[in-house]
Amino acid sequence: MQILVTGTNGQVGSELQFLAKQYPDFSFIFVDKEDLDITNAQAINAFFAKHSFDYCINCAAYTAVDKAESETAIATAVNHLAVQHLAAACQTQGTRLMQLSTDYVYHNEQNTPFKEDDVTNPQGVYAQTKLDGDLAALQYDNAVVIRTSWVYSSFGNNFVKTMLRLGTDRDQLTIIFDQIGSPTYARDLAQAMLDIIQQKPAEFSGIYHYSNEGVCSWFDFAKAIFDYKKIHCKTSPIETKDYPTPAKRPHFSLLNKAKIKATFDLEIPYWRDSLIACLDLL
Repeated sequence: MQILVTGTNGQVGSELQFLAKQYPDFSFIFVDKEDLDITNAQAINAFFAKHSFDYCINCAAYTAVDKAESETAIATAVNHLAVQHLAAACQTQGTRLMQLSTDYVYHNEQNTPFKEDDVTNPQGVYAQTKLDGDLAALQYDNAVVIRTSWVYSSFGNNFVKTMLRLGTDRDQLTIIFDQIGSPTYARDLAQAMLDIIQQKPAEFSGIYHYSNEGVCSWFDFAKAIFDYKKIHCKTSPIETKDYPTPAKRPHFSLLNKAKIKATFDLEIPYWRDSLIACLDLL
C-alpha cells in the first residue's frame, strides 16, 4: 500500500509520521512544501509521474484564520487550488484522496450537532477557501473529506501548548466560554484515517465528521488543562464579543459523528481521556 501524505510537518501529518511505524504493510512518502509545492500543478504532475500511490492524505492547509483575511491569495492557493491540483492528479492515477477540512464551513445558527449534509455558511476567507477545497476534492469520485474541529497535538502550535505556556507565565487569564465544540487530539484523528485505509473500503467517497466525543467550551478546555497539570492560574470566562478578531469564529462547532462510526466501525475516545494522553507526552 503506497500512501502519500502532504503537510507532513503539521499536527496531523506529524502524528501520521509517528504512527507509520505501526503499519509495516504501508509504504509512506511524507512531503511538506519544501519537498513538493502542491500549489503548483506541474510540480504535482511531475511528482505523480515518478511515483504510484494508492492513497493521498492531504494534511496541508493554510490555517492562520485571522491572517487569511489579508492573505487571501495564499489561503486560496493552499486550501482550494492545491486540492484541485491534487484531485486531478489522483484521478489520473486512480489514487484515493483523503482531504482534511474544518467545522468552520458550517457557521450556522443551530444548536444540534452538524451532520454532513447540513447547509454550509462559511464566514471569512479561511472558511470559504476550505469549503472550496472540499468541493474541489468531491469533484473526484474517489475522495473522502473529513471535517474536524479544535485540533491539538504534542506537535506544532495549538491551544493546549498555548495554555500551558500562558498558564505558567501569567497569574490570570480570560478565556472565551460562549464558543462550544469538541477538541480533537490529532493522534486519534490520524489513527482513524489509517484504520479506514486499512479496511480497504469498497466505497470511498463523501463527507465525514471526526472529533473526540463530548462537549466543552474553550474555557472548560483550558480549565481541564490547568487542573490536570496543576497549574495555578486564575481563569475567568469572557464572551466572544470581548475578544474581537479579524475573522469570525463559529459559536457552535459540535459535529455529529454517527456516519463515520457506522461506516467504518470506529470507536472515538472521550476528549478528556485524549487530552490527558497528550498532556502526559508534554
